[in-house]
Amino acid sequence: MAATPTVRRRMLGAELRRIREGLNLKVDDVAARLDWHQSKVSRLENGRHGVRANEVEKLLDVYEVTDPATREALATLAREGKRRVWWQPYSDVISQRYASFISFEAEAVAIRNFELSLIPGLLQTADYARALTRQLQPEATTEEVNALVDVRLARQNAALRREDPLKLWAITDEAALRRVVGGKAVMAKQLQQLIATSKEPHVTIQVVPFEAGAHAGVLGSFVILEFPVRNDLDVVYTESLTSSLYLERDDDVTAYDQAFDRLRAAALDVGPSRRLVAKIAKELE
Repeated sequence: MAATPTVRRRMLGAELRRIREGLNLKVDDVAARLDWHQSKVSRLENGRHGVRANEVEKLLDVYEVTDPATREALATLAREGKRRVWWQPYSDVISQRYASFISFEAEAVAIRNFELSLIPGLLQTADYARALTRQLQPEATTEEVNALVDVRLARQNAALRREDPLKLWAITDEAALRRVVGGKAVMAKQLQQLIATSKEPHVTIQVVPFEAGAHAGVLGSFVILEFPVRNDLDVVYTESLTSSLYLERDDDVTAYDQAFDRLRAAALDVGPSRRLVAKIAKELE
């Protein structure tokens, strides 16, 4: 279950298509210049076909792209397309849709996450995640629950503690802080960790208080994943009990961008948010 190369192919293909269309070149024009079959160009742009770094270089020569940063970024996507994913050992316990989400998260440079009812996954403690998993997957064995918690913690390390950490902007409804998961002691420890993590330079945490009333997130949680090549590759992820949905159309992503901006305005600033989390944690002691 190696989804990350698929994400890289998608990013690479979308960028190459954008460059080609900007030059008003047709697929068959490019194929003819490179002596490729036109289906190869189409599959590459659709993320269905891998490509070697030297082939990317040839495409960029045809497109007369000379910017070193752009050439290196796209060549890197091609070179790393077959890199082994870190969650491969957990492929027997995680679902395909979960693996797909992790693959997008692994490639993102920034995430904006709104959560209506729960603490964001990248900010959960092991005990909170364990108690939550037991409720959401009551049929899972103890070993499976522990493995899923291990995945959750590994995700946090891979995203927030890597050399160039992902930038996380998390907004939660106050309900997520007051919903006791795993008992008061577990919840108090979870909120204390939330406070500690909020002080890290690459993490921003805000809370939408009950007093804000109805807000832009009342219909559900969502994640906006931002990628390093271009903003128009951003993806919105939403999830229900039995399915998940990735939104990539510009108008869909824009709608969620605007919703997140409205949530930022409705939420308490970082300092007051931290104080509210501390207040609720103290009430649990």
